[in-house]
Amino acid sequence: MSILLGVGVVTMVTILYMGKKGWQALHKVVGITPGVLTYQDPNAPLLLSAITWQKLDFNGQHLSSLSDSQLRQLQRIDKKAAAYHNDQQNLQEQGRISAVSEEQFVLHKLLYTRLPEMLASHYRLLGFKKGLLSVTNNAKASSTDDAKQAEASKLLQEALDNIERRLDILLETLETQSLQELRVMKNYLNSQN
Repeated sequence: MSILLGVGVVTMVTILYMGKKGWQALHKVVGITPGVLTYQDPNAPLLLSAITWQKLDFNGQHLSSLSDSQLRQLQRIDKKAAAYHNDQQNLQEQGRISAVSEEQFVLHKLLYTRLPEMLASHYRLLGFKKGLLSVTNNAKASSTDDAKQAEASKLLQEALDNIERRLDILLETLETQSLQELRVMKNYLNSQN
């Protein structure tokens, strides 16, 4: 009886040990480290300190006045700008640089010059409002300031939408060009048969 009990304990320990090792191996194959992955709510407000920029560089102070949706849109714009830049670098490494189109030039100017300027202007306008509120408590001045702030936010949003739309069009054009190059190469290979 004690032999049977001993064999049962050893079997149970072996099964638990092998199960644990198998579970860890499964996680390793999938690329997950148990206990490290934490859930992040995608709808939680973004923290400025947690945002990393791939290609664009902004003054953190200017971003503090933006809404969460505007920050998320800026992140999307940054990811798209990084994808565009990487594509251009790959073409340059392959020695296939084409002349810069007007759309590319305008987009570059918007991304690296005008967008930071607009963010700075938006931030300054909100700074004026905060300064004015501490000086006067006039209801008329407050409503005028609210209207100016609403207009500034609307103008900034329109600019962000415009930049993102331009990026989307440019990335779509690059994708179409790559697809066309593949079609040409396929036709060339088929004609050699």
